[in-house]
Amino acid sequence: MMEEALLSIGLMIVLAKVAEGLLRRFRVSSIVAYAGTGVILGPVLGIVEATAELEILLSIGVFLFFFLIGLDEIDVSSFMSVIRGRFFIAAAIAILVPLFAGIAVTSDFYFDFGLGLDFTDALAVAGVLALSSLGVVAKVLSDEGRLREPLGLQIFAIVIIAELIALLVVGFTIGERGHDLSVANILTLLGQMVGFTIVAWLLSTKVIPRLIVILQRVLQVPHLSFGLLLGGLFLMVVAAEKMGVHGSIGALLFGVALSNLPGRIRQDVMPGIRSTADGLFVPLFFASAGLHLSLAFTSLPPLAIAAIVIVPLVGKFLGAIIGAYVIRMGISFPLATGLMAKGAAEIALLLIMLNHHLIGKELFSLLILIMFGYFLIMPPLITFAINRVRYSGSDEVVPGIIPAPLIRFALDDMRIRDILDATPNYPDTDLTVRNFVDNWIVPHQEDYVVTYRGELAGMVSLSMLRYLPKSDWASTPLGNVLSQRMLEASPEDFLEDVLQRMKENSLTVIPVVNSETGEFMGTVTTRDILDIMMIEVRGEL
Repeated sequence: MMEEALLSIGLMIVLAKVAEGLLRRFRVSSIVAYAGTGVILGPVLGIVEATAELEILLSIGVFLFFFLIGLDEIDVSSFMSVIRGRFFIAAAIAILVPLFAGIAVTSDFYFDFGLGLDFTDALAVAGVLALSSLGVVAKVLSDEGRLREPLGLQIFAIVIIAELIALLVVGFTIGERGHDLSVANILTLLGQMVGFTIVAWLLSTKVIPRLIVILQRVLQVPHLSFGLLLGGLFLMVVAAEKMGVHGSIGALLFGVALSNLPGRIRQDVMPGIRSTADGLFVPLFFASAGLHLSLAFTSLPPLAIAAIVIVPLVGKFLGAIIGAYVIRMGISFPLATGLMAKGAAEIALLLIMLNHHLIGKELFSLLILIMFGYFLIMPPLITFAINRVRYSGSDEVVPGIIPAPLIRFALDDMRIRDILDATPNYPDTDLTVRNFVDNWIVPHQEDYVVTYRGELAGMVSLSMLRYLPKSDWASTPLGNVLSQRMLEASPEDFLEDVLQRMKENSLTVIPVVNSETGEFMGTVTTRDILDIMMIEVRGEL
């Protein structure tokens, strides 16, 4: 039995990665390659079957996958910064309309299509159909060079909100399964989810990072942080299950809570976790979706098949159009196509539903085929939609409106030394304020480093000059208006950490100082970081 399980696992992993490499030449999603491998090894050739041993690995793959979604794609600070604004309204409408459209098809509330789902199961399926893929949207926008523009940033921000809402809806309904649908049970489950989220958040943001730093300093064990986070992930999954929340949502929330880990810890942890996930668990997990693929959906009523394919699609499109209209955004068509992007999370959730008997093989096989259709059709359609919109503004963007997941993706493993330019000149303390204002101010920069004979003297902010009468500008040297209390960066600091510190302190420039000698080495501006960030995004995606 063990030999058969290892043979199945080995074949699926090897062939899945080979298929990924071959199909990438044709710009086909890796998820299609993985699932196609499962179809060939399972239903077509009959070599591999789903076994108990395989299910254990698949469960681990689910938790790692959702942990990485939370870590890389969802950022609470970005979510909270727009939750009170118009983007949240657009995202909420874009989710609610297709959600109700999906419920109309999957439940017998309006019309019985013969699917045999109770309300909670129908809501879970509707949530998957309403879900959007941030990764697909980011890739298309980057490929077309629109990610930096207001068009790209607006779509990116709305998809982040929509993705998080849909994931929580599905997680809630899966957790509610097996309970009587009542107000008391719903409130109890919501309370459990909130309680778990608060505890997980406190542990992940206040305890775990500090514990890792202390233990690394004391124990000096190789890959200690990797082991602690991986073990912590599984403990969080168990805690989530005990609290009545599905383990995948626990893994997702754990990843979200750890999304702002310091750069040095991320660099120690993420390569190992990502290699383990991308090389083993994720290909195996999605290949298993192919094992369950069949023509069983043909036994469903034809009207039900047509309704499941068409109604949620139309609902999602109309929801985005209505949301864009309500907040008066002029990009309704690109936004609608972007919100219809589907990715790996949908298949992961469908597999969870199948394994927990929320849906049968007939509906599962139909939904998987629908997801594959989205994989193949939506990227070129999104490209067409965004290219119909003319250039949407200046290249100038400010860090506050750039979602943190995009920053993390672009600046991963980059340090200050990688972009430091030590050649520029800096205003001297003897320079008058009038001379400085006339000759040194540049667009989109609020703060300026000032030197004295080549040494760092302090920083001047344009907002500080407003308190100095203009009649005194010609006679006042810069040295009299300096702030000597300032943040400093080291050449070895990670760009992501430095940009976060600059955002928290509302700075547009930071001096770079050698941590050992105290020598002033130059400056880095937010514009420098954003320029290199967009270059990296285009290059990597």
